Amino acid sequence: MPPQEYAVVSRECKGIQIPEGHPVLLSPGTRVRITQSLGGSYTVVTDRGAMLRIDERNADAIGKGGENGGLAMPPDLAAGSLEDQVWAALKTCFDPEIPVNIVDLGLVYSCDIVPGPDGGGNSVDIKMTLTAPGCGMGPVLAQDVKQKVESLPGVTEADVEIVFDPQWNQNMMTEAARLQLGLF
Repeated sequence: MPPQEYAVVSRECKGIQIPEGHPVLLSPGTRVRITQSLGGSYTVVTDRGAMLRIDERNADAIGKGGENGGLAMPPDLAAGSLEDQVWAALKTCFDPEIPVNIVDLGLVYSCDIVPGPDGGGNSVDIKMTLTAPGCGMGPVLAQDVKQKVESLPGVTEADVEIVFDPQWNQNMMTEAARLQLGLF
């Protein structure tokens, strides 16, 4: 088991409370335990027990650098067709409480690329769900998906719709995800 990682917030820092999805402002000097560092965002727990998501734009406040210097995609994701690139981008999005990407969790129900008029930029329509219908992190996850997909060359717009039909269940996860979470 890896050692627990702690940080002290160095400047005023915006976070999102998990699972409510409310914005929170962390004060300088706040001590946090980093519980997850995936897809450019960080899940932290304060000494008072509040769980928060800190995005890569504020990672420096906890002594971390954005994985890719901001919202840019890693260069290895630029290979393949646009559809391959979109799916690769989706795999860089993570539920803040579960260390598995949203694709392997089975949260992405559809992803359609719609060519732009006159060969212009493409739009991407994504339907996804959440592990729990009442989760306040839905808009945060949807925004993360939107930003990462729209950062791809050839994509001018991404529309992310959160749906609950069918309702998500653990059987929608890939075998690798279930194995990673010890659900076998």
